[in-house]
Amino acid sequence: MLMIGPYQLPNPVVLAPMAGVTDLPFRQLCRRLGAGLVVGEMVSSNPELRNTRKSQLRLNHDGEPEPIAVQIAGGDPESMAAAAIFNVGNGAQIIDINMGCPAKKVCNKAAGSALMKDEVLVSEILHAVVEAVDVPVSLKMRTGWAPEHKNAPKIAEIAEQAGIVSLAVHGRTRDCGYSGDVEYHTIREIKQQVSIPVFANGDITSAIKAAEVMDFTGADGVLIGRAAQGQPWIFQQVAHYLATGELLAAPDWSEIETILLEHIAGLYTFYGDYLGVRIARKHVSWYLQTHSEGLAFRKNFNRLESSAEQVQAIRLFFKDKILNKGIAA
Repeated sequence: MLMIGPYQLPNPVVLAPMAGVTDLPFRQLCRRLGAGLVVGEMVSSNPELRNTRKSQLRLNHDGEPEPIAVQIAGGDPESMAAAAIFNVGNGAQIIDINMGCPAKKVCNKAAGSALMKDEVLVSEILHAVVEAVDVPVSLKMRTGWAPEHKNAPKIAEIAEQAGIVSLAVHGRTRDCGYSGDVEYHTIREIKQQVSIPVFANGDITSAIKAAEVMDFTGADGVLIGRAAQGQPWIFQQVAHYLATGELLAAPDWSEIETILLEHIAGLYTFYGDYLGVRIARKHVSWYLQTHSEGLAFRKNFNRLESSAEQVQAIRLFFKDKILNKGIAA
């Protein structure tokens, strides 16, 4: 039984927050396809940004399955506490603090993984947020600031003392970005020294890899981010394997078509036709990125300007695949 505060997760496989990806339509789809928890896109603690179109979309939780988890980012205790209060008032049931984002535009503002440089400030922020709200507060972090500056075990200790209810650890430093080997040994070290749930994150691309990482690290669960782009069914595959030891078959072309059409229909509804069409382009590219025959289709697809044209193109593409192959490679 895996608990985040008072919430029991149906399984330990969580959608990691990704800016520009984990919007409401994608979160809803991933939950339907087996994610035990989904975390929304990072929301800035700066109140001046809340009325922008981007922030308003990120703050929309209409029809979102509970518990609603919102990640906040910022660099000082007062604004982070205020952001937590605001988001709880807006429907958040779990607040996640971002100390894992390596993006320069975030780190240059002394937020995200940049905060790990200042352990005193980390402690002040964590205490301020935990004390400000009555909902569980979690923390996502990296292993440190740079390969020669790995202090995640220390910050994990600070977090537990501050009342953080769970940790998600991306097994790379801020300087490593998303390249190089993942330090699963650091995640294991953190798990051994804290009593709160720990989620392993980084290069978890399959059900077997998830099981191996959990076995090696002792982690209570896994966060899956980039591997869910274009294959949101990875959550049910991982959850099923962890529960039964059996591998689920990959979806066939017909199943992928159904999921993809559901996904882009959600994008059109959420964003409107103009923006939805443009956001659909990157998702369709992800769904077809492993299929060489999809390359020419994606180039043509990216020129389409209406939702009706996109839907028709997808139906024709999959009709051909279903008639000729039946099963996705």
